[in-house]
Amino acid sequence: DSMQLHHSAMLVGMAKNSSLYNPVRRPEMVLERRNVVLNQMEKYGFIDKATRDSVKRLPLDLNYTKVDYKTGPAPYLREYLRLALTAEKPDLKKYASWQKQNYIEDLNEWENNPLYGWCNKNIKPNGENYDLYTDGLKIYTTIDSRMQKYAVEAVEQHLRYDLQPMFDGSMNNLKNPPFSNNMSNEEVEDLLNRSIRQSERYRVLHQQGLNFQEIKENFNQPVEMTVFTWRGEIDTIMSPLDSIKWYKRFFRSSFMAMEPETGKVKAYVGGPNYKYFMYDMVKTGKRQVGSTIKPFLYTLAMQNGFTPCTKVPYVSQQFQQPDGTIYEPRDAEVDEELDGQMVTLKWGLANSKNRISAWVLKQFSPEAVVEMMKRLGVYSPIDPVNSMFLGTSDVTLYEMVGAFNAYANLGVFVKPYFVTRIEDRYGNVVASFLPERHEAIDEQTAYLMLNLLQAVINEGTGIRLRGPRVYAQFKMPIAGKTGTTQNHSDGWFIGVTPALSAGVWTGADLRSIHFRTISSGQGANMALPIWGYFYKKVLADQSLGITEEMTFKSPLNFNIDLDCDDSETGKTKKETDEFF
Repeated sequence: DSMQLHHSAMLVGMAKNSSLYNPVRRPEMVLERRNVVLNQMEKYGFIDKATRDSVKRLPLDLNYTKVDYKTGPAPYLREYLRLALTAEKPDLKKYASWQKQNYIEDLNEWENNPLYGWCNKNIKPNGENYDLYTDGLKIYTTIDSRMQKYAVEAVEQHLRYDLQPMFDGSMNNLKNPPFSNNMSNEEVEDLLNRSIRQSERYRVLHQQGLNFQEIKENFNQPVEMTVFTWRGEIDTIMSPLDSIKWYKRFFRSSFMAMEPETGKVKAYVGGPNYKYFMYDMVKTGKRQVGSTIKPFLYTLAMQNGFTPCTKVPYVSQQFQQPDGTIYEPRDAEVDEELDGQMVTLKWGLANSKNRISAWVLKQFSPEAVVEMMKRLGVYSPIDPVNSMFLGTSDVTLYEMVGAFNAYANLGVFVKPYFVTRIEDRYGNVVASFLPERHEAIDEQTAYLMLNLLQAVINEGTGIRLRGPRVYAQFKMPIAGKTGTTQNHSDGWFIGVTPALSAGVWTGADLRSIHFRTISSGQGANMALPIWGYFYKKVLADQSLGITEEMTFKSPLNFNIDLDCDDSETGKTKKETDEFF
């Protein structure tokens, strides 16, 4: 009823051959065709001559936007949902031998996640499976458009103006930029060859019958191309091989934020730019987690009678390895004044001291830590070894944020979820979703962990959030943990507040591309600022109702003294670098 006459006439004119009479490709032809229809309408008495003449003067009035799945809000999440909704039941025969773990994880999703494979698990009234592309389904997500916008802006702010210029400025000291000087020419060549084989250009040339040497020669020939820069796309002439190096130098970040009680994911950024960096580093990509694994070890301690104020010896720890060798973890720097003294567990975690983590691990076992992580929703394979607290296992950001969220939710794990309901084309609700939830740890343990993790922010490796930087100056309670991996290849920060739990990962595509110094490459510098930029925007938006006056929930009848005697260790309160 709302369609105007000139629009209706245009559509009728297109009906004879919609491909030929395409108003975007051939507007003049379509305009002429529309006017023919108007003439016919006047001829047969549907409109009068005056109406015909006035309408013929109108332009086509196209309001055309090309549909591009690479643009629009939350493209990484949209693509994840597309793949999840249309997934088929995993068939081991379709997985390569090295993809066994992928098969296990996909099968677990199929069996336990109602959203995964929904279109193929559910039947329409006519007996057919749902078709995501043709059935007019409406998918209602948990994403808050305001927070999503702020998350995207925060990622760009830090990568574009802070981190990438910092790394680019350091490349003058690299013999094979952007690769680390620790790599030999042969290792760089091997990495580039692998990247060539993974490219679409290689696939096309290989299908044309070219051998690898011929393909490499092709990759060295300059061609016209459009490339990504933080200032926008630019047209240039570059060899495909140089374009591989160009894109490898860019740092990527992923970000996810969720509500503690509901489990609703409010913001989801899988990378810096979906068009050029399509791999999702929230739900799909896994990286070493560094020291963000340490809170799970401390959770075991809090659950078994320790408190943040428990004092333990700050001395070197040794482990007897299965092969008979001795493993002795070390810290980036030893606080000489405290060496051999008794220090609190709060100080040990706040400053990410490996000596203290090693002592705690000795009281339990690597297997116990793995079991604790599973209870908190971390199901990625974790090697139960004595060095596990260094965080060398690969885990998704999605898992890490979900796990830390349990601390803010008084020990209840709520699996982060993305979709609330699905409606058919007629508005009928055909599916509703609620998150999985269970008690992972008791309320007291969760609250003790909040106290430990707040010390990370107030006096440890996350103290930048209390300082004068533009992304900081927060007064609200924040519990969090930074993480840095070997060679500074990955930077992490997971931070929880009473209103939101959010996490950030930052790193390059290849672990061999990284900052040379820990001060630049640690999680407090690579990841934490994005969290800060995001939360500053959230607090500034009064419509979200999130304020700095909010406080964490506490258990009933909690009577453990958290006012530790830190007279000795308190004087070390400063911005510190962490080692793993």
